[in-house]
Amino acid sequence: MTSDFFKYQAQTTPHPLAMEISHAEGCYIYDTKGKAHLDFVAGVSACPLGHNHPKVIKAIKDQLDKYLHVMVYGEYIQKPAVELTKLLSKHLPESLKKTYLTNSGTEAIEGALKLARRATGRSEIIAAKNAYHGNTIGALSIMGFEERKQAFRPLLPDVRFITFNNAAELSLITNKTAAVILETIQGGAGFIEPKEDYLHKVREQCDKVGALLILDEIQPGVGRTGKLFGYEHYNCIPDILVTGKGLGGGMPIGAFTASQELMDCLMENPKLGHITTFGGHPVIASSALATLKEITESSLMQQTLEKEKLLRTLLVHPHISEIRGKGLMLSLIMNSSELANALILQTKERGLILFWLLFEPKAVRITPPLTISNEEIEEGCRIILSVLNNIKQQNSTSIF
Repeated sequence: MTSDFFKYQAQTTPHPLAMEISHAEGCYIYDTKGKAHLDFVAGVSACPLGHNHPKVIKAIKDQLDKYLHVMVYGEYIQKPAVELTKLLSKHLPESLKKTYLTNSGTEAIEGALKLARRATGRSEIIAAKNAYHGNTIGALSIMGFEERKQAFRPLLPDVRFITFNNAAELSLITNKTAAVILETIQGGAGFIEPKEDYLHKVREQCDKVGALLILDEIQPGVGRTGKLFGYEHYNCIPDILVTGKGLGGGMPIGAFTASQELMDCLMENPKLGHITTFGGHPVIASSALATLKEITESSLMQQTLEKEKLLRTLLVHPHISEIRGKGLMLSLIMNSSELANALILQTKERGLILFWLLFEPKAVRITPPLTISNEEIEEGCRIILSVLNNIKQQNSTSIF
């Protein structure tokens, strides 16, 4: 299987971890040698209820017996998609009423950018330095990290960049700006939270000049920060909310949500303003609906903040310079990139899955399933501290 993996499946890095998977259950992934790996990554935040959650699996199996894909998005009334978008609306402010379901977070970003340009009649998009919103050409154009973009230029024109948390640069948002797009918590940059009411100040400037505010909640959304969406912590409501990853409960999904007035712009002038074949797929929508119900009807979000406290209490070590993030969206900032690499690779050998972040080489991702128990957190932290106590800095390199 390993040789076929490298021979037939396209890779994204020269050195993938290449663990051969047998099955997964709860907060554990099992390889084909029978070894259990405690999962502190959750598919890069995509599995908030862990692996093979019974309610998610039941929803998927029940829908499989009814129908799979029947028509391109938006033409037929399909119960899973309708119930999912209705439940989202129930838990969002009145101004975020209608949801367009897509196949991925990056496709939702594309839809949000198109909607902003269509609604405002403007072309300029303002994004943040060190931002990550996906890898399609539009999403790549608003990525604030030139090293990842330069090989694919030319990209979209009329994109400008500001520094996250720098209120002095908000004057760059003008009446030429269609939208400002920001991650509520910067992900690839190292899980950087907004400070000093930054998002509210962005919101005020957008209102002043008639620009739309798009918040990317693909990582922090769906309960990961202790609220259903991260913006609830920061005194700011976006015009367009983008989500994905965890919403699918382990299935591929994206979504962008706005007011009815905004979203109706995609119906006319031109018609079919945004179209997709498989968006809102009934099986995936069923998985997402079960996931959203479980997160909103249980105590998982409240538990997330308590689990954050436990992780911060346990993970104290001279090799760790700080812990960034909120809830179960945390990153360990190590004293060097070599330490980060060694920790990730050596804990893997001890049965604990950690991972890198895109742009911050000293960061180690901790984004476990929201269902992780205190005992599992303690087990994982024991492995981390044991490795750090005995770590030998290797000349290993990040897969990124």
